[in-house]
Amino acid sequence: MKHLWFVLAVVGLTVGYAAQMARWLRVLQREHYEPASMSRFWRRWTWMPLRVRRTGVAEQVRDRRRVISLCTLLWVTLPAALVVSLLTRDAATFCVDAILYGVTCPWGLRLRGRTGALQWTRRLRTVAGLAAVLSLGVVAVAALASEGLEAGAAAVWVVPFVLALAARALEPYESRRARRFVASASTRLDVVHPIVVAITGSYGKTSTKNHLADLLSGDGGVVATPKSFNNRAGLSRSINENLADGTRVFVAEMGTYGPGEIRDLCSWCVPDIAVITAIGPVHLERMKSLDVIEAAKFEITERARVVIVNVDDPRLAQWPARLDAHRVRRAGSANPDADVRVASVEGMWHVWVDGADVAQLEPVVGMQCTNVACAIAAALEVGAVPAELAKRLRSLHPVEHRAMLRTAASGVVVVDDTFNANPASARAALAVLTGLVITGRRVVVTPGLIELGAGQGALNEELARDIAQLGVELAVVGRTNLAALSQGYARPAPSFGVRDDAVAWVRASLSAGDAVLYLNDLPDHYP
Repeated sequence: MKHLWFVLAVVGLTVGYAAQMARWLRVLQREHYEPASMSRFWRRWTWMPLRVRRTGVAEQVRDRRRVISLCTLLWVTLPAALVVSLLTRDAATFCVDAILYGVTCPWGLRLRGRTGALQWTRRLRTVAGLAAVLSLGVVAVAALASEGLEAGAAAVWVVPFVLALAARALEPYESRRARRFVASASTRLDVVHPIVVAITGSYGKTSTKNHLADLLSGDGGVVATPKSFNNRAGLSRSINENLADGTRVFVAEMGTYGPGEIRDLCSWCVPDIAVITAIGPVHLERMKSLDVIEAAKFEITERARVVIVNVDDPRLAQWPARLDAHRVRRAGSANPDADVRVASVEGMWHVWVDGADVAQLEPVVGMQCTNVACAIAAALEVGAVPAELAKRLRSLHPVEHRAMLRTAASGVVVVDDTFNANPASARAALAVLTGLVITGRRVVVTPGLIELGAGQGALNEELARDIAQLGVELAVVGRTNLAALSQGYARPAPSFGVRDDAVAWVRASLSAGDAVLYLNDLPDHYP
């Protein structure tokens, strides 16, 4: 019997360990192998149920029994059993506790993702392999002070932290590997020698990149980084795979999670023209303050021949004074001092270049005037002819999933704004929803806004208050911002564990004459 128990315990612990690895490897991969992400997301998944219950929001949650069961599991059963087993040195209780934890926790963090399955890339296999070795080390060390099974149970509990240690240990190796691809990309740039337009900003950079590529594509020889390939790995890959002989213009989106990253990108992908779209509270969780974000973005100007800034942004409006006047072009919509300006006048978009009204076009839902102005300014610096640009402006279209309008088969008008929402884009999307000419209900379905640092709760409360003041209904997805959104909305609102359930509710509840705004869509490694 003792032998059978040992075998069953080993099998159970192995299953629990494998389940933990599958969950946390997916989080690590979705967070670009950043070691610190393990502790951040462990806190999110561990403390979120208690926060939801403490605020009383659980009473409004559609799957209330799951939330309460999760709270009980995390905050009563498992920790109590763990403490008892450690104090009494009861190996059986400790092992059962670890097996239950490994298989079930964190509740809601799926083994297989809805928004992104685990991809067994070379890097993931390397991290997983080293983490397994380190886990064996944990078992060996723990076994010196306890029974072997207790050591195996300990390994199950510490999986996310072992993965963080493995990712941290592999950073120098991954950096050396990346340098080979960077060297190849740098050589390719030297050979092809295109005009490099680098675009950064807290938001608006992807839209501006796409608009610029569309404005220049009629002349051929234009390559832009795909999707959001805006870090060192994505940028070097884009160059190595896509920069063909004869490329005239390379449009490079550049993102950053902290100071020094953009400076490093610009050291080998040197911009002729730098475009900065906005400074805002995005990635505040990592960079802590707007001043740090601004300093990180300013790095893109250091090597550029021409710098284009969105002077509607109050912080960016101060940049021309910090730069050589001969190499700054101001773009914007509201600021009359802009060299390139796109603004709405009597229902039409007018385009001014150095004070001359060069084009008029119908407004495009989902496109921001300031992003278009930045793209036009960059196109002119590349050498585009204003008269030709005026024609091409009419073919511009919004970025996919950025305030895009469509009408469902049921007749419900759908505003799709699920692409990386931020406070500014959320306000713009709400304006689109409230500006629709409809006779029925208006509903916002959202998980709220993320990566806003210490101010995330307050900003989500403000968003919910704005929704309520506009007379719009709110439906919340997930638990990440559930408490803040519910508090700001200050009235009962349906809540759903995953977006699919919210979509099903919309289809069952709304009909022709109604409209729904899907605002943001968090990847499912968020609670």
